[in-house]
Amino acid sequence: MFCLFLLLLVVIGAAVTWWAGSELASPSRRPLHDYHLEFLAHPAAHGMQIEKFALADGTPCLMCLPEPGGKLGTRGQTIREQFAARKLPLSPVGQVHGTLVLTHGRKGRKEDYLPIAERLCAVGFRCLLPDMPSHGDHPSSLIYYGVREAGLPAQVLKEAADKYAFAPQPAGLLGMSMGGSVAMHSAGQPEAPWKALAIISSFHAFQPAMELQASRLAGSWLGRPWAAGAGWIYEWKTGLALGAIQPHEYAARLKIPTLIFHGTDDKVVPIESGRKLYAALPEGIEKQWVEIPSADHHNVLITEFPVYATLASWMLTHVK
Repeated sequence: MFCLFLLLLVVIGAAVTWWAGSELASPSRRPLHDYHLEFLAHPAAHGMQIEKFALADGTPCLMCLPEPGGKLGTRGQTIREQFAARKLPLSPVGQVHGTLVLTHGRKGRKEDYLPIAERLCAVGFRCLLPDMPSHGDHPSSLIYYGVREAGLPAQVLKEAADKYAFAPQPAGLLGMSMGGSVAMHSAGQPEAPWKALAIISSFHAFQPAMELQASRLAGSWLGRPWAAGAGWIYEWKTGLALGAIQPHEYAARLKIPTLIFHGTDDKVVPIESGRKLYAALPEGIEKQWVEIPSADHHNVLITEFPVYATLASWMLTHVK
């Protein structure tokens, strides 16, 4: 009985480790929700036009434009009121001053960013929303947390500009969590096209963040070996070691204005990791660190803190 019990523990441990490593490489995909479908069916009610397109490699994307008639949705009205309260200048509704590419987080999809795009369109941006590999409707089955997706945001900008005949500049880049790592890798590329970067709740290195989550779920004694085993499974599936995912190394290469937000109560990516990412930024660039009081990882964009007004002001200042 004792041997059978030990065997059962080994089998359970192996199965859980396999599941964790597989989830790191190919997360379960988030389906479309009712609010996604409502946005897509009635974009004008949100002050937007929405165009669906795909890149040459099959990456599904959405392009969101300000509604040309000057109509605003509720979120657009709110952000413009916040600008007015701060006495910040804004152009008339419906004008487009530049383009932003938005990269979503792990287990997300491009449609999750439609409420964000509604606000950014209201202040004059065209927003491009791609599905990240292994997410949404993307044909790829594996993710690399920015290491091999570094060229994707710039490709989204280029192909969209070619398809819809708009000037690709000026352009900015916004990423959250995993998408923040993708954005940081993209901005650190030679000849990157971005005028400014904004990162929300992202990590300086992936492996410590993953080990912390494992320890919180399984305890400090079991968490580390579980994380190590999941890392081996991930590397076997992708050919990439978790230790190679180091956004802070790309942060050190940046030459553009960079804004980093982080929630003070983040239990997925601790604020210390965000601070290390910010500390890696070069001294010679314009940069800003913003802590969002009492915000966890999953509600960082929906607290009382005026995240969107701060973000939009940053982009309007630098993406021009």
